[in-house]
Amino acid sequence: MAESSSSTKSRRRRSRMEEPGSFSRDSSSLLSEEQLLCSICLDVFTDPVTTPCGHNFCKSCLTQCWETSQHSHCPLCKEKFTKRPELKINITLREVADHFKKKSVSDKPEVLCDACTGEKLKALKSCLDCCATLCKSHLEPHYNVPSFKKHKLINPVENLEDYICQKHERPLELFCRDDQTCVCQFCTEGDHKNHNTVTIEEESRERKTHLGKTQQVQQMIQDRLKKIHGIKHSVELSKRNIEKEKADSVEVFTALIRSIERSQAELLEVMEEKQKAAERQAEGLIKELEQEITVLKRRDTELEQLSHTEDHLHLLQISSSMCSPPHTKNWTEISINTDLSVDTVRTALSQLQQTLHEKLTQTLKETVSTELKRIQQYAVDVTLDPDTAHPNLILSADGKQVTDGDTRQDLHDTPQRFNYYAMILGKQSFSSGRFYYEVQVRGKTDWEFIGVAAESINRKGGITLSPKDGFWTVILRNKNQYKAGASPSVPLTLRKKVEKVGVFVDYEEGLVFFYDVESRSHIYSFTGQSFTEKLYPYFSPYLNQGGKNLAPMIISPLCKTE
Repeated sequence: MAESSSSTKSRRRRSRMEEPGSFSRDSSSLLSEEQLLCSICLDVFTDPVTTPCGHNFCKSCLTQCWETSQHSHCPLCKEKFTKRPELKINITLREVADHFKKKSVSDKPEVLCDACTGEKLKALKSCLDCCATLCKSHLEPHYNVPSFKKHKLINPVENLEDYICQKHERPLELFCRDDQTCVCQFCTEGDHKNHNTVTIEEESRERKTHLGKTQQVQQMIQDRLKKIHGIKHSVELSKRNIEKEKADSVEVFTALIRSIERSQAELLEVMEEKQKAAERQAEGLIKELEQEITVLKRRDTELEQLSHTEDHLHLLQISSSMCSPPHTKNWTEISINTDLSVDTVRTALSQLQQTLHEKLTQTLKETVSTELKRIQQYAVDVTLDPDTAHPNLILSADGKQVTDGDTRQDLHDTPQRFNYYAMILGKQSFSSGRFYYEVQVRGKTDWEFIGVAAESINRKGGITLSPKDGFWTVILRNKNQYKAGASPSVPLTLRKKVEKVGVFVDYEEGLVFFYDVESRSHIYSFTGQSFTEKLYPYFSPYLNQGGKNLAPMIISPLCKTE
């Protein structure tokens, strides 16, 4: 009757699954296994829940993910939720996932009975004492015959020999912790005598408990998901910053072009006006000259006529007035100003150059200021490492200041310590990502180096300051002689004395940038570098010089900007 009731229930379940609107027996075939996998645990969904962005996860996986994160976000698309969503199980998806699990189990090949002589029936159990896998009818003695009731039965398996001791042909019921292997009862009386042995069930329980407590794989998954989120966030942030910088640069240079066009139009207008004035002046002078020429021609005609007259009395009467020339203007000093256009162009160009210089200077300052604000979000807390300090160097108690003491201290010469030049490294090292720190150098006449150095640099004896030897630095000599430690070194022309140096490194992109923090200007850049080992912040305050260069190098406190 129990079997009949079970069959009836099974038929009802099948009937329900085949009704319209329900999932058929093969409905999960419409979805691939990948579509039913939780992206956190990488297993088929258990109690799946759906986030507001539409992605699905196991309820326990998502809950654990949010408990280890400051924000509630989708682990897949990273969409942030201002308020943590209430998680409700997606019943439909759970039915599909559960059906998929059952189907996966049912798809496994059946284990057949070893005792059947004709058509082999499906096995129900495997007997470790009989070394056989048996169907329902052949298994009957194990339930009714007293001697068989003591036999060890397990779920049916094909590889039954793996559960039997090959030496004694007895069930492997024990686990030897000394040799980490499964053994039978007879083994404990021979090769494994006096060994620490427990039942297989007990060892299995302890290992399951241990696996449940460690959750190493889950934690590794969470760590990597967090890393992926960080990488994607950095790329998205970089993309947004680049887009903003592109838009700002377009706006700036568009304004500059408009200014140039406006200045050019004003210049052309002035030149054209002056040309018209010159033309008007010329027209007036020409008109006056033409009028005087007319008068002079008339006088010339009159004189010509008088030269042939026979009226001597008339000639004598008018000769005195005719002998003096008509009244005309003195044209000796009168001319057109032809130098106006040249002077105007030179003056206008000079003004335009000054305007452009002022605007470009302001633009560059604003651009560098924006860039500095952006990269300061990668600020790190740098502390000087006394184990690397040259014996002449004196450090502050907090490890943030260093100066040259002009006297060699009695310090143990470790492999990490510089013993030739007055140098020191930071404690922190970096082998990926981006980092930024600032160093105050106010009051110093010289500082040997500020920058970063590779872990493998030579710390004993003379060195060469260049990237090929693992150094990326800038240097000050004689109060105002700046240079970059390239190969060969590069002289730097700076508009004012540097009081605080900002150092920014992008490990993956191979970039090292130096900034004058106070004037918000760029000092120098190393680009296209290939970093393959740890990088350390690197300092040298240079020699004390009898107290002239006593001011310390100070690592400035910085907070990350959002």
